[in-house]
Amino acid sequence: MAAERVIDFDRGGLKASRQEPPFKADRRKPPQRVTVAPEDKLLVSREEAAQLLSISQRGLDYLIADRRLPTRRIGGRVLIPVAELRKYARGDHPERIVV
Repeated sequence: MAAERVIDFDRGGLKASRQEPPFKADRRKPPQRVTVAPEDKLLVSREEAAQLLSISQRGLDYLIADRRLPTRRIGGRVLIPVAELRKYARGDHPERIVV
C-alpha cells in the first residue's frame, strides 16, 4: 500500500502523512497464469481459431454462420474444437468463404 501524499504549500513540497511499509524480502509474487499453446488445447477462441487457419476473424465468422465449423458455447464464449479446425484445414475448399 502506498503512502498518501499531502501537498504542503507553505513549505513548498510534498510530505508523507504515513510512512511506507518496509520492503519484505519474503513476500512472493502470485503464481502467473499458465499459458497453453493453441495446438495443445481442446477448444480455442475465435481469435485463436482464425490465427490457426490463417484467415481473418470475419472469415471465421462466415464459416461458423454457414455451419462449416461447429462451435461450443460455454457461458458467453464461443469456442471452436481444435479437432474440427484440423479436419477443416485438411480438406480442399475451392469455393469462396463469402458467397
